Amino acid sequence: MANIKSFTNSLIGENTYIVYDNTGECAIIDPGMYTAFDQNAVVNFVNSNDLQPTLLLNTHCHYDHIFGNKFIFDNYGLKPQFHKGELEVLMAAPAWTAQMGLQYDLSPLPEVYLPETGTVSFGNTTLELIFAPGHSPAHLCFYHRKKNFLVGGDVLFRNSIGRTDLPGGNHQQLIDNIKEKLFTLPEDCTVWPGHGPETTIGYEKRMNPFF
Repeated sequence: MANIKSFTNSLIGENTYIVYDNTGECAIIDPGMYTAFDQNAVVNFVNSNDLQPTLLLNTHCHYDHIFGNKFIFDNYGLKPQFHKGELEVLMAAPAWTAQMGLQYDLSPLPEVYLPETGTVSFGNTTLELIFAPGHSPAHLCFYHRKKNFLVGGDVLFRNSIGRTDLPGGNHQQLIDNIKEKLFTLPEDCTVWPGHGPETTIGYEKRMNPFF
């Protein structure tokens, strides 16, 4: 059965996730590691649990979610997988980070792009793809039906939603996707967001001021 481990990175509090199961295989999702401290936290967890990273997934390609793509590639030989509609966002990362004075190691390009619907699998774990653009042009969420959790990226936060003022953002599209694709998940589904603490679908339906 799948488990999830979260790591909050030093730079703007981005959350990186490792989803793993009893086969020892794991997926690394949104590696935003910026410092050696952040990188070591992930590597130490992988090593101490005898895990074998077999998938590198990006919910979307804003720079804070891809800082560690090159590091994961260098250490585990994994190229990122995301929806092709995020490629333009990935390609804009060097300019964004340079403008902010941040060091960015170029992410490798995918060999495999993810579709809007379908699944990705590793070990004995299957994650369902949920296409929920609005924060970014082709944002995906990853849902584990058996354990009832969602790695949601920057779509839905505790008491908030993803910002929509960046290129490719669309406020109404984001609201509609949350209502139609996330709020139809079980009330007790745990949402692991790209920033901040986890929440549940039921809590957000009742308490989120955007709805």
